[in-house]
Amino acid sequence: MHRLSFTLVIAILGLHIVHAQGPDLIGYWHNWNDGNAPYLELSQVDPRYTVVEVSFAVPAVGSTYDMVFAPAETAPATFLADVAALQAQGRKVLISIGGANATVHLDSDAERDQFVSSMLAILDTYGFDGLDIDLEGASVAISGGTIANPVDARIIRLIDAVNTIADTFENTHGIPMMLTMAPETAYAQGGMSSFGGIWGAYLPLIDALRNRLDILQVQLYNSGSMYGIDGATYTQGTADFIVSQTEALLQGFSTAGGYFAPLPPEKVAIGLPACPLAAGGGYVPPAVLEQAVDYLHGFGPQPGSYQRVGTYPTLRGLMTWSINWDATANCSVPDEFAQAYQDLFGISTTVAEAPDSDLLLWPNPVEAGVLHLQGLQGDERLLLLDALGRTVHTERATGERTTLTVDLPAGTYLLRVERDGVLLASRRVAVVR
Repeated sequence: MHRLSFTLVIAILGLHIVHAQGPDLIGYWHNWNDGNAPYLELSQVDPRYTVVEVSFAVPAVGSTYDMVFAPAETAPATFLADVAALQAQGRKVLISIGGANATVHLDSDAERDQFVSSMLAILDTYGFDGLDIDLEGASVAISGGTIANPVDARIIRLIDAVNTIADTFENTHGIPMMLTMAPETAYAQGGMSSFGGIWGAYLPLIDALRNRLDILQVQLYNSGSMYGIDGATYTQGTADFIVSQTEALLQGFSTAGGYFAPLPPEKVAIGLPACPLAAGGGYVPPAVLEQAVDYLHGFGPQPGSYQRVGTYPTLRGLMTWSINWDATANCSVPDEFAQAYQDLFGISTTVAEAPDSDLLLWPNPVEAGVLHLQGLQGDERLLLLDALGRTVHTERATGERTTLTVDLPAGTYLLRVERDGVLLASRRVAVVR
């Protein structure tokens, strides 16, 4: 099912914008050449990716704490210019630490301090907007304590280090550092089944940094079956897995290490492989992803056996491993994941003209209150999009006449009326205060 989308007028006019909070398409960018997923210049990244996570900063040889990064296939000056160009378009460029093959341990205060110093140097050298934590394998483990009160010195030092990096970044640049995390499922939702070793090991880190955290993007791939908050188990590669594991983060869950408090939907993105070969398991085709996202947003039918508890129209977006895999024709349709994001979250850089329609709406302008619509049949999907093409409100029409409760900041919005993904009508709506 294809959804037409509103023009990003600001982008077409070539104006620079400040990146707002979601929805976002987050993608990891490989700093190496893979025959099946070839190296891309940053300038070649699909424009729909709003957060680009450069992979990876890793410990220097012989170290687990002294972090290094250099572009592998691009001249440093070109790389710096490309980072700046993406930022000028309103996109964020982060440096990701770790990955599957790098072990990061902070075994003393001196190692913590060198970790901080080396990461700040990388951030400053390349002008990155922030930090992504993608520690896997032996890098993160717990031996006791609770979510709220960890006892493992490595975890405590890592929390301290990230706080210091973020404080220093903000003091230097005058703006907050962007922070994302991408744990594997065992390290996050896995806390429901056990709390020790890797199981639930990210939860103290997430909890301690939740006020700084911009996006949690759990890897819903390369995973065994996982519990949902309903007590049932779910298998990767299904809509049920996406919905159950996402809602666990949005509703919170109990562990042997205490309660993990829920995160707001604006801080949670769905992490999936871009195509079948990008991961060992967990890929879903766009149609399955659509079922899961629509259900989480609150207007789609239940796609499997898991029954959601709430609805989350302000989910942060999607994350993928990886931008390189999404771009290649060696795995699936090129840019399949970016297109799925565009279709699901209403972002586009192309013009979409609405057909003529008898739709009437009043009052327009509207103050925070009720907007009346007439000329519907009932059950149409109604969306309000802001000036960046982001969906800020959605619901279903209840009949030929419908009212929308408008509680949005002053500005100009686009009302879209769709049925089965087909655009039926669109109208500009001015909101005044």
